Amino acid sequence: MKNFWKKSWFVKLVSLLIAVLLVIYIDSTQPGFMTQGENSKTQQTASETHTLKVPLQVSVNTDKYYVVGYPEKVSITLAGPNALVTSTVNTQNFRAYIDLTNKSIGKHTVRVQVSGLSKQLSYSISPKTLKVDIERRKSTTMPVQIEYNKSAVAHGYKVGKTSSNPQQVEVTGSRSEVDQIDQIVAKVVLPNGIDHSYHRQVILIAEDKHQRQLNVVIEPSTVAVTIPITIAKKTVKVSLDTKNEPSNKVYSLTSKVNEVTLYGTEESLAKIKELKVPVDLRGVDSSLTKQVELKLPDGVIKSDPTSIEVKIRVKDTGNTSKVNQN
Repeated sequence: MKNFWKKSWFVKLVSLLIAVLLVIYIDSTQPGFMTQGENSKTQQTASETHTLKVPLQVSVNTDKYYVVGYPEKVSITLAGPNALVTSTVNTQNFRAYIDLTNKSIGKHTVRVQVSGLSKQLSYSISPKTLKVDIERRKSTTMPVQIEYNKSAVAHGYKVGKTSSNPQQVEVTGSRSEVDQIDQIVAKVVLPNGIDHSYHRQVILIAEDKHQRQLNVVIEPSTVAVTIPITIAKKTVKVSLDTKNEPSNKVYSLTSKVNEVTLYGTEESLAKIKELKVPVDLRGVDSSLTKQVELKLPDGVIKSDPTSIEVKIRVKDTGNTSKVNQN
């Protein structure tokens, strides 16, 4: 019996049983241990589909030719391993393009191609083909015209000479389009009742003689527009006049403000030599200081100041004479 325990086959059998029991124990206490690697492998090889829009590049001799008819972007749908699709979408280290290097002037139907994608990915493009027109390229320099809604300017105000910076721009496109250009215009929409100069960055457009917009590239695409809006002004003396003066008192009127500035149309201001300011003396029985609003003549929009302070001195008298001091 003593030798039985020392036999090698018995020792090996016991070791095997212990190993099996140990594996069973670990599996029962950590149920996810045997499946984690399988889940990770499944995640890496799981298939995913993703659609995104990418810029469309055009391979052509841009010094000689100008291409019209193609979209700015195309849609591409990627399919493949989850991690690879995600990485490709994030980096976008591939390109979609049409190759026109061997095409002649005229209209062509071409296939949209993709390069730079992993061979483990499959893809589809929309649209698959495009109809494009290859034309002779033309560039020219043209002045900028400014258009605005004149009716928005406040009454009495006038618009000076408008300007843009820069005053000229370069226009590039197909020869047929460039030859149709009548003007490069910055269209400004002024707010209603505007009474001050207007400064704004404005997008440029190319128009033909029928005011139809043309498909050309303008460089720069925007300009800084200035529309000076001013109003004529004139400084005149103030003349104080009494109104509703009682006959039994003598009034003396004075004001520290001897001149006012009037704003309005040039035609209206030219007719004004002085501004008469009527001071109502009804009910004024003793000396006082009165704030008098200025009444503006026709054609005058505003004044500076809008009112003046008038000192009124009163004296009782038996006669009906009156004194008016300006």
